[in-house]
Amino acid sequence: MTSAPGGSAVTADPADLLVLAEKTALEAGDLVRDRREAVERMAVAGTKSTPTDVVTESDTAAEALIRSRLFAARPDDGFLGEEDGSVAGTTGVDWVVDPIDGTVNYLYGLPQYAVSIAAQIDGVVRAGVVHNPASGETWTAVLGGGAWLDGRPVRVSACSSLSLALVGTGFGYDAERRARQAAVLLEVVPAVRDIRRAGAAALDLCAVASGRLDAYYERGLNPWDLAAGGLIAAEAGAVVGGLRGAPAGNDMTLAATPGVADELTALLERLGADRD
Repeated sequence: MTSAPGGSAVTADPADLLVLAEKTALEAGDLVRDRREAVERMAVAGTKSTPTDVVTESDTAAEALIRSRLFAARPDDGFLGEEDGSVAGTTGVDWVVDPIDGTVNYLYGLPQYAVSIAAQIDGVVRAGVVHNPASGETWTAVLGGGAWLDGRPVRVSACSSLSLALVGTGFGYDAERRARQAAVLLEVVPAVRDIRRAGAAALDLCAVASGRLDAYYERGLNPWDLAAGGLIAAEAGAVVGGLRGAPAGNDMTLAATPGVADELTALLERLGADRD
């Protein structure tokens, strides 16, 4: 997604964008949490890439709310959302939104889901918020300003050995890719302290930022999965990127405390974890 030609982001203050993003994320979080608590079983409204890649009515309602609030405040910005696609803007500011990261968890009543909103200025993520409505926790960051959890600074762990690292990961929806990811995981497990699979990439990235995980890797993430969480992890001191010198993206996203980043990167490169 790109802004329309001639756009300028000169007047966009990342701190102001974060205030808007956080306020909007909290409101969207209230909406999705209240809708989930109102029913015993949440219905599937549709599917995307596979029958297991689900969408609920709460996903679409939350994205509509977020879009409405952001455009009410900044009508000429761009927008990229998971559910309803992209809108080109003219300001140089683009919003990258996942209304519910961890939809399957949300569907099953598990508390690991989040609202993720990031603001890009001229293609660079400059502000981001990840809000977990179930726990009430909110992570925020502005580029160059550190990472914060509920107003308190957070920092990655001091782990310095991959063998002692608690590592998070995730899996795609395509059966063949999942089989390949499982094969990689079989080689990773003996090399680390243990593995966690929470099912929400934005929260995994924030877990690295907070020192709750020492590292996280996953193939198949989209921009809305990693934009806000990736900034938060990096601002907390994590090494965030892909493999073979590539940036974090669909082929591979890795976030790790510096003491284990090189070891984990080398292992995943040797295993070809960025390839199907």
